[in-house]
Order: sequence, then C-alpha cells, then structure tokens
Amino acid sequence: MEKSSNPVARWFQAIGPGLITAALVFGPSKLTITSKLGALYGYDLLWIVIVAIFFMAVFTAMATRVGATIPDSFLQTVRKKWGKPVSIVVGICVFLVSTSFQAGNSIGVGIALGELSGTSPAPWVIGCTAVAVSLLFFRKFYSILEKTMIALILLMLFSFITTFVLAKPDPVKMVKGFTMPSLPDGSLGLVIAFTASCFSIVGALYQSYLIQERIRSNPALKDAKNDSLTGTLLLGVMSAVVIVCAAAVLNPQGLTVNSGSDMAKALEPIFGHNAATLFLVGLFGAAFSSQIGNASVGGTLLSDALGFGSSFGSRSVRLMTALVMVVGACVALAFGKLPLELIVFAQSVTIFVVPIIGIAMYVIANDREIMGARANSSFTRIAGLAGLVLIISLALVNINELFLK
Repeated sequence: MEKSSNPVARWFQAIGPGLITAALVFGPSKLTITSKLGALYGYDLLWIVIVAIFFMAVFTAMATRVGATIPDSFLQTVRKKWGKPVSIVVGICVFLVSTSFQAGNSIGVGIALGELSGTSPAPWVIGCTAVAVSLLFFRKFYSILEKTMIALILLMLFSFITTFVLAKPDPVKMVKGFTMPSLPDGSLGLVIAFTASCFSIVGALYQSYLIQERIRSNPALKDAKNDSLTGTLLLGVMSAVVIVCAAAVLNPQGLTVNSGSDMAKALEPIFGHNAATLFLVGLFGAAFSSQIGNASVGGTLLSDALGFGSSFGSRSVRLMTALVMVVGACVALAFGKLPLELIVFAQSVTIFVVPIIGIAMYVIANDREIMGARANSSFTRIAGLAGLVLIISLALVNINELFLK
C-alpha cells in the first residue's frame, strides 16, 4: 500500500492515530463528567478544557515524535534504559487499569442501545463485545480500528453539535467561561476528575504505538506527516460542547446527571424524543469507541511488557486485548455497573503508574541520543515539565483522597 495521491485521503491518514486516541479518551465516564460540570456549574468551568487540552496536545505530540523516531516500542526503550522490571510493572499496571474501566465502557454501550431500543442492556453488552472481539481478527486490524474510530468520532460530533444547536447557549457566558477562570465552591473534585481524564498520559503514550503500527501496516507512510493536534482539538471540542449543552439546558432548571443516559433523559422533556435519541447515539459512539480503544491499550502494553511484541497483528496482542473486553463484559453483566471496589482499585493503580509513564516519556523525548533532531524543543521541555507537575499534583491529591482522609 502506498501513500494516497488524494489530499483528503492523505489528511485522514495523517490524523488517524490522533483520532483513535481522542475516541478512546472520550468515553462514557468523560461524557458523565462533562455533563455534570455543565449541569452543576453552568459555563464557569469551560476554561479547564483549554488547560487540559493544552497539556494533552503537548504530550500527544511528544508521543507521536517518539513513535515516529525510535526503532523500538516505548516499553522496549524503557527496558533498555531502566531495565526489564520497570517495563513489566508499567505494562501490567496499564493492563489492570484498562481491565478495571472496561466494565464502564461495556455498560455504556448496553445502556445506550438498550434505551434506544427499549430493551434490556445485557444482550447489547454481549453483542457489542462479540463485534469488538471479531474486529481483532481482521488481517489488517489497525486499518479497521482507524476507520471504525473515525466513523465513531464523526457520529459523536454530529450528535453533540446538533444538541448544541438545539440548546441555544448564551455566547457571552460561553466567552466568559473560557476566558475568566473561576473555581466554584464544591467543584474541585470534578475539576480534578476532568483534568485527569482529558489530560490522559496513558492515551498519549498509546499514540506512539499507533504511529508505529500505522508505519508497520503501511511502510510508505514512514516519512509521512503525523497530525496529532487535530484529534486532540476534537477531544476538546466534544468536551466543551457537552459542558455547554448541560449548562444551557440543565443548569437553569437545577437538574443534575449521574450518567450520559441521564443527560439524554433530561433533554427529552425539553426538546422531545428525537433530541434524546440523538444524544444516546453520541453515548453509544463514546462507549463503543472506548470499549475497543481502551482494550487495545491494555492488550498492547501488556504484550509488549512481557516481551511478546506490540504489533497489532500478533496473536498475543489480540488475545490480551480480547481478554480485557471479555472481562469487562462479564463484570458489566454481573454487576450492571462499574463496582466501587474496581473504581478505587483502578484509581489506586493509576495514581502511581501515570506519573512514572509521564516522566519516562518526557526523559526519552528529551534524550538527543535516542531522538536526535526530533528531541523536545525548549518550549516542549518547559510545557512538558509543567504538565508533569500537574499530573504529580493530581496524584498527590488522589493519594490524600483515597488513603489519608
């Protein structure tokens, strides 16, 4: 396969990995958090989208350059630089976190399709998991993954932007929310949750694997342009649009939401059944894209950490990715929700592994012996260091919340 001569096709080739990252980061939990931010605090917290997206863009671009430059995978480079135990610990931790949160993605798919069809979520959980697992065994899995994620991103954009138009938000309050930072009483927990989920170090790290898989599946793209910024900006647009919709529709009525499906139910009395249906379609897109993307992160990094390689075409990556999907579906069917114990466990693991990954990525991207001319610029060093301070601070806050209070 060669680089396309069609400019539009070349652009989609360039943004493919970034869109996959955006789709896997914007899952049901992100939809719930953004809905709650707007419902509870109106337009006041729109500014945090800019902060989180800025740092996500810095680290995603960093991971893109790492993936395009180093001959080995990220964890293989970590193994050479700091030893095998470090790479194994990182891979296992990412796998455990992915498996823990997979139940939430499966539940999101089941609820969205169950609400749309007026049926039980359980058959949809089983059916969508079967479809997701079957995608793993296509000969060119990366190509299938890229096309699926692009379709789901477009579906989400259509759903949320149409809802945005119906909501008729206040433009003055929107501008104020973006440009005049404030921290309303009681909002700190949601601000931390949004920042930690939107500024996803694990998602950024996975970008390096996506770039390398893109080159493996199509060697003609080795020197082609890689655009990670478009996907990151779309992540920010979707987050801001959902916050604004909730701020315009739910906040004036004092309505709160605890899930994406609650947001859809709240829209129905105001805009009618069609608007609620449209939002549920967006919830399905968010849940199904995360169901596939989240599982592939866990499967790929565990396989790489154990020395079985990171190629999406390898049997070990596909089997471990399938394992994440199946375990998540089983938890969803058994509990009907993501159990509190799993949330606490996943948060506990994330607290310790995310700063390690961020520091390792930063050090490798700064290393001119590894990166050559593609090492971090002065601006990226400063911005990346500020991002590390932010994620370490979030980790310390979470340690205090989980273990010391």
